[in-house]
Formats: sequence, structure tokens, C-alpha cells
Amino acid sequence: MGELPDWAIEVKMARLRRDNGDYEDTTTKKILSPYPDDRSAVTDCRKLASSGFGERRAILIYGFEDPARPIMWLIEAFELIAATTVTLGSRETATLKDLVHPVFAAGHVWGWEVLGDRSRQ
Repeated sequence: MGELPDWAIEVKMARLRRDNGDYEDTTTKKILSPYPDDRSAVTDCRKLASSGFGERRAILIYGFEDPARPIMWLIEAFELIAATTVTLGSRETATLKDLVHPVFAAGHVWGWEVLGDRSRQ
């Protein structure tokens, strides 16, 4: 059997608009849903916390700015909901700017280490 990787990382995209500029109505579900069938960032955290993958586990969300719908509200809601079932490390952020796209000109990448499963504490 091979060695486990140092990190196991789940990645989710949080975009509030589609490439054509229309609103993306499933983004909130894909980030915040507590239901396993939705395969959201919240349920990914629970899966990571209880998995045996890697020495360390993390969730990474990348998203794009929308003046009408601040992406930070979604990220803060994610942290609150995820914290009900897992322990997250501190938020790490990288800014994306001057993107060459007609809809997505700026955004961010956020990451948190998933430190443990709160349901087992």
C-alpha cells in the first residue's frame, strides 16, 4: 500500500453569475447545503474531517466579485454553517484581480484547514 498524501483538499467554485452574466441560482446550495446529496462545501468539510485521507485536510473555495451580491456574505455564511459540524482553521485568502473575462474581473481564493469533526468531540 502506498503512502497517504500530505494534504487532501476539496475545491469548490462560488460564482454568483454564469459566464454570460446571468445569475447562477445554485451557488448558495453548492456552498451552504447541509444535505449530503448536494455535495456542498459544508458537506465536503464533514467528509474530509471523518476521512482518513492525508495528514492534513483543507477546503478551498474560489469565487468572483459581484457588486450586486457580495461574495464575502457567502463565505462568512459558509464559515458559520461549517463550524456547526467541523473545526476550521483560520481563513487564508488570495486576491484575484485584473482577470481577462467579460463577467469575472476580480475574485478571491479562500482556504481553511479542516482540523476536526465537532460531532465527535
